[in-house]
Amino acid sequence: MPHRPVAPVKRGLAKAMRRNMTVSELTLWRHLRKPGIEGLRFRRQVPIGPYIVDFFCPQHRLIVEVDGDSHGYHASMARDAVRDEWLAEHGYRVVRIWNGDVADDIDGVCRAIVDAVDGANQR
Repeated sequence: MPHRPVAPVKRGLAKAMRRNMTVSELTLWRHLRKPGIEGLRFRRQVPIGPYIVDFFCPQHRLIVEVDGDSHGYHASMARDAVRDEWLAEHGYRVVRIWNGDVADDIDGVCRAIVDAVDGANQR
């Protein structure tokens, strides 16, 4: 994937977000980082276009977003839909995971991520 320049402000924000991850993001990161799941390699808090995504697997253009309660409100859901549409238009796939799922069923979350990759590979 070609490197795209990132504005210094956005780069700084992504770096700050890596230092201040939520409990759910940290929990999932422990499973996604080296050696990862099923050989998938992820990066965390990555600037992509106008957004910073929670986790990104460049090999499969897969984005994993860990959502908390605030994403369940109508305004947040509308913003997420716009964001997901922009990402899809630019060739990315987004998988949204709830904080509660990370806390209650991390193995199921990891399976869902692998299934998202497998499903895309079957197309």
